[in-house]
Order: sequence, then C-alpha cells, then structure tokens
Amino acid sequence: MLTMLGGLRNFCDGITRRETLQAGTLGMLGGLSLPSVLRAESAGSEPRAGKAKSIVVMYLHGGAPTQDMFDMKPQAPVEVRGEFNPIATSASGIQICEHLPRMAKWMHKAAIVRSVVNRSNCHNTMPSFTGWDQFLEDLTILKDSYPPSVGSVIEYLNQQRGLPAFATRPAPPADLPAYAHLPAPLGWGGGPIKAGPYAGFLGKRYDPLEAICTPTTDPGVPITVREDPALVKGVPRLPDNVLAQGVTIDRLSQRKGLLEQLDQQLRGPALQTALSGFDRFQQKAFDVLTSNTLKRAFDPSRIDATVRERYGDTLFGNSTFIAANLIESGVRFVTVLWDWYNGRLGSGTFQDFGWDTHMWNFQILKKYLPVVDMSFASLMEDLDRRGLLDETLVVVMSDFGRTPRVNKDAGRDHWIHCYSVLLAGAGIRGGTVYGASDDQAAWVKDRPVSHADIAATIYSAMGLDPHLTIPDKLGRPVPIGQYGQPIEDLLA
Repeated sequence: MLTMLGGLRNFCDGITRRETLQAGTLGMLGGLSLPSVLRAESAGSEPRAGKAKSIVVMYLHGGAPTQDMFDMKPQAPVEVRGEFNPIATSASGIQICEHLPRMAKWMHKAAIVRSVVNRSNCHNTMPSFTGWDQFLEDLTILKDSYPPSVGSVIEYLNQQRGLPAFATRPAPPADLPAYAHLPAPLGWGGGPIKAGPYAGFLGKRYDPLEAICTPTTDPGVPITVREDPALVKGVPRLPDNVLAQGVTIDRLSQRKGLLEQLDQQLRGPALQTALSGFDRFQQKAFDVLTSNTLKRAFDPSRIDATVRERYGDTLFGNSTFIAANLIESGVRFVTVLWDWYNGRLGSGTFQDFGWDTHMWNFQILKKYLPVVDMSFASLMEDLDRRGLLDETLVVVMSDFGRTPRVNKDAGRDHWIHCYSVLLAGAGIRGGTVYGASDDQAAWVKDRPVSHADIAATIYSAMGLDPHLTIPDKLGRPVPIGQYGQPIEDLLA
C-alpha cells in the first residue's frame, strides 16, 4: 500500500518518517512511482480536450444573495423579490441585477447555474473549494484527512507530468507555484483560518501560496455599523518576499547547499528516491523566495490610479488585478477571496461581516455589487486584452445562498437549498443558463447541481477526467471530482 501522501506532519510537507520508509521500500522493490500510478489510472480514459489552462475563482465568503444578483424574481411578492430590478445582458433572454451593468456586458461569455444545492452546514467552505459536501462539526480544524481543494489538485497534477491535460502544455516557470490564494488565508479576517483551500491528504506541499494583507479603510472614515460598512482597502503582498537583513542571494544559496549536503549524509539510497518530492518542495520554497516573476506580479506600483478606478479601488479589486498578473505569469489556479474583516480593522470602530447579510441586505449590496461588477468586468477585459481569456476560466461563487424572504431586519438569512454559481471564459458555452429555481428562488425546480458537479465541470473544462483518482492517506483511490458529474450542457 502506498501511503506516502498525508499522515502525521513530522516533516513540513506532510510526509511521516514511517511513510517515507514504506515509499522508499516500494521504490527499491518495484520501481513504482506516483507518476506511473497516475498514468496507469488514466490509461484508456479520454477526457475532452480542455480549453481552460488556468482558473480564477472569485469567492464571496459569507453567503452571497444570488437571487439579488443572477436569479432575480421580479414577479415575486415584494418581501421576496427585494429592492433591485433586473436588466438585459449581452446574452439574449438572460437578465441580472441592475447593479451589475458591466458584468451584464459579458454574459455572452458566461453561464449561470441557478440550481446549486449545498448539503453541508452554513459557512462550511469545503464544498465550494473541494466538491466534498459533508457536515463539519468545526469549520476551523484543518484535518490532513480532508480531501484536497481543486487548486491543490491542480498543483499536485501539475507536478505529475504524465497526465495528458498537462503533458502537452508548458509547465509554469520554476519560480512560480501552480496555485495561489489572495489576499489572505480564508477566515483570517474574522478570526480562525477555515478549512477549504488546502491540500488535505495530499500534504502541505500542495497548499496554495497564500498572500498576506493589511486591511484598512479610507482615512477619516467614521465609526461604522453593520448596515453601512466602509469598503475594505489594501493591497495583497507576498509573505517574506524580502530577504532578511544581511542575507544576500549568494548567502541564501550557500545555506541551501549546506542543507542539501546535510540531507545527503542522513539518507540511504532508498530514501533518496522517496524524498524526491520533499526536495521539490524545498526547491519551490527557495524559488518563490527569490522569484522576480512573483515580485513583479505583486508589485504595488503597477496598481496605478487607472487600475484602481477600473477595479473598484478595494482590497478585492486589487487582488483581482494581481490575479490577472499571476495568470499571465503562468500560475494555473488563483483564488480571490472577499472575506469579512470585522476582527482586523479596530475593535469597536468597524463592523464588517462580508456577505453574511442578516441585516440591511440591500443597503450593503448597493456598496458591494458595484465592486464585484468592476472587478469581474475588468478581469475579463484584461484577460481578453492580454490574449488569455480563451484559455482562462473565471468562476464566481459563494459558500451558500440567502433566504427567499426578507427578514424583519431588512436582511436575508442562511439558505443552503438553492442558489447560483457563475462560470465564464474558457471551456464554457456562453449565454447559457442551467437549472432553475422556483418562482421565489427558494427551491430547485429543475436539474439540481451539487458542488461536486461544479468541481467536475471545472476539471472537465481543463481537460481533466473528474473520475481520475488520487490516493488518500490510506492509499484508497478517491476521484478528484468527489463523484460529481460534469455539466455537459455548459461545456464548449
């Protein structure tokens, strides 16, 4: 049994000493390697020719009210339909919210799934990021038995060059990760970091490169309350992207060389093969630390006044612009997170709960939707201008939806039974609506879709078979698409 992936975290990349010995023994006896396992598993499988080489996920954390965005019900009672009106889009017959006018111009390149169902608990982000739709007792425990996020699977498969979807494409530059997450770890803005974007049983070496940030508001912003949150400002940056004082590149290289010599003394021939993945992890860390490509992608001087105006001059907008830079540089999967920052902007002076609009839903959306509108449209425009739109898939999603009926506080509460996800760009049949909600956007009326189906659709858009398996901690085969089925009607 191959148990090299996951396990107790005795090494920083998730490999335990015992598992290393087991993997080393396998390498000696049979010459078995992980790429050969994957090639064997994918033999005979002929997935579609994927059009998407890269993915950008725009994630609205907290439960965005998609019936006020992409699935409006103008004929419903006022306490259901809300305050906003629908407008026509560039796709015949598709209407979206009046506060998304620039996004409306891109609907001929987009598909809306209006029948997504979440079978887990509220604010559980595992389904969105992984396709794994299970109830979790504690959303802040990052278990190494959890399945990996789609981004981590892409990072993992990218290093296994035997897969057809990646073998014919140039790998990202050596100094770049395949997976990045902006502007900070999920949940950091409001407290503990949450499970979801990470590599789980694949091991920490397939976690995303996570940016950090210092969220702020405009100078002089008065004490705000929940019904009128100020927009969060800031620019994400690389962690430790500047070498420690007095540590030059030459000195860092010398230290790396000494570490390698020490490692060689501690390893037998069997372990050298088994630890090759660990070596790659060390090399990646060294490359990222010294990467001029990454530093240029994150360079704040590139976010000039014109960029800020186009993207909305917010932390989310600036992160979206950097996502475009990362995609252009060769990163395959970038998550742009709109978190809440109630715990990071000064106690008692600022209340920000992201998209968790239990109160004053429409008043908050009048501020938030224009930022999403500018960020999405500017991303699509920049990808198109840079010649990347035909090979980049953009996904807009949230962890769940909001109640059909507006509550006594002018808000919408948690609702997992029906909401929307938007996909646009490469691999997607534009101008498409899949599934339907009932006349109050409360329940699925036609063709329910799980998050596993969304994950499978993303994989298929990249030319990856969602039924391809990867081994969990116990060596059991787990399909990367979590048993979901790709939505063929959406795929171009």
